[in-house]
Amino acid sequence: MRILLDTHIYLWWLQDHPKLSALARDKIISATEVYVSSASIWEASIKIGIGKLEADIAALVAQIAENGFLELPVYARHAMQLTRLPEFHRDPFDRMLVAQAMCEPLRLLTADAQVARYSELVDLV
Repeated sequence: MRILLDTHIYLWWLQDHPKLSALARDKIISATEVYVSSASIWEASIKIGIGKLEADIAALVAQIAENGFLELPVYARHAMQLTRLPEFHRDPFDRMLVAQAMCEPLRLLTADAQVARYSELVDLV
């Protein structure tokens, strides 16, 4: 299975955070490919800048490869997919992750029930 990590799932993975469910851990470990979107790094950069997240952005980027994950760039086709999404969720980063999952296709792992409403490709973990 090929999966895309929601930003919070990626951060929880890196922190070995107890909020990361056993189901999410199992899916990440057993996946054939695990992607982290450049949109997640962008989101983390913004949150670091406004004081909502304490993290080293260079480490977040480096840890993609260090964990055996792959970076998923934001492509024009991903942005185009956004026009096809209903307004279930207002967060532009979550919406981009859904669009990327639908275009590639990838299973998007999230703990956000609002995101899970978008597609059968979204796994609420």
